Formats: sequence, structure tokens, C-alpha cells
Amino acid sequence: MSAGKVPGKSMRPSSRAADQMRPVSFDTSIAPQAEGACLVTFGNTRVLCTASVETALPPWRRGQGIGWVTAEYGMLPRATGQRTRREASAGKQSGRTQEIQRLIGRSLRAVVDFKALGENQVILDCDVLQADGGTRTASVTGAYVALAKAIDWMAARDLVKGTVLKDTVAAISCGIYRGTPVLDLDYAEDSEAETDANFVMTGAGKFVEIQGTAEGEPFSHEELQALMALAGKGIAELTGLQKKAISG
Repeated sequence: MSAGKVPGKSMRPSSRAADQMRPVSFDTSIAPQAEGACLVTFGNTRVLCTASVETALPPWRRGQGIGWVTAEYGMLPRATGQRTRREASAGKQSGRTQEIQRLIGRSLRAVVDFKALGENQVILDCDVLQADGGTRTASVTGAYVALAKAIDWMAARDLVKGTVLKDTVAAISCGIYRGTPVLDLDYAEDSEAETDANFVMTGAGKFVEIQGTAEGEPFSHEELQALMALAGKGIAELTGLQKKAISG
């Protein structure tokens, strides 16, 4: 399941059109021992997302008849051009890792009915196998597919109490590269972008989170509107691909 290519020249290093995503795919046949799993690919960025179902809840969540969804994120040593030391060997997670896994957890919880989930916890592990920009957005998008597969697994065993997922959720990066708003930045663009933004949105088009930073000149209201329009287009495409992967 891949996003199609748009013909024509472009100022982007990948020769994509400004509103064109990288090829996107979801492989749900990976990691069969997990209750839900998805290998998500955004171009050369690849993230393995697995969902584990547990009856153990955090102490502050117990006895209320509701569940919990959380996430962990990590990058393998050779996901990048040079080896990165494992955070476990350093004895602590980096601030970036903590920020990203909290983002993933918040994004997924935005579309979960915890009463329907019952007193169960679903833990999403997002492990970056290869990084070429957009690892956090790929993680959110793939983690939703893994979560949905896990919910299907639970429903087949009567472990949930109705419809758990209220909507889909996905994430996409946008930015201003060489003066032009573009969709789905790869590393070459991200490292030079004047503005970098990440959008987390539901399938209904509602915003869960927006992260935007001017790396150089501040960006205007009009440029923000252009980035939001690109994000809406990208999320719509991702939502369609997610639904196909989940039902397939």
C-alpha cells in the first residue's frame, strides 16, 4: 500500500512535488507473537511498532473500570549514518526520546475510549530501524495501526466492552524548504528547512497536536495556513492507507 508519485520537476532533493509524500507502506505481518504489529515505512524511514496487551495497570489507574495506553520509543544504534550508543548502556533516556514517546502516547490516547478498553493496558513499542527524517510522525502513524490490530485481537477474545477506537490518528511533518511549504520532510530537507512542523490529526480532520519551530526567520500566519493545508492532505492519504492495512 503506497502513496503514488506525482510527475514533474521539483526543487526538492527527492524530486517530489511540494505536496507529495514519500512512498508509505504498512506491513502488519511482522512480529506475529505481538498482539498487534506494524512495520511502517515513510521513504527510507522505517519503524517497527508492536502492541502488547497486559492486564496489569499503573497503580493510579487500578479499580476504576478503565484501561490505559502508553508508548515507548527507541532508535537502534545503526538507524543513522554513524552508530549511536544505546541509551540503555548510558543508563538513562535522552530528553528527545522521552519527548517523542510521550507524544506517541498522547496521540493514541486521544482516540481511545478507556471505558470500552476495560481494565487492560496496551503498550506500544516503537523501534526505529532506519532514520531519514520523520521518525516521530512515522511512529505515531504506525503505532495506531499496531494498536488497532491489538484491539481486534482483544475483541476476538471478548476482552473489550464495545468500540474502543473513536477515530483514526496519524501524523505528518511539513516545513518551509527554500522558501516553499512542503509535505513530509526527509532528512535532507529537515536539516535545512527554515521552518519545521509536525501535525497529529484524527481521520475526521481534528488536531491532536501541532509542533512548529522557525529555524531561521519567523514564519507568517499565511505560511502556517499553507502548512496546515498540506498536513490535512497528507493525513487524509495516511488515513486511507491505515484503514487498508488494518482491514487487510
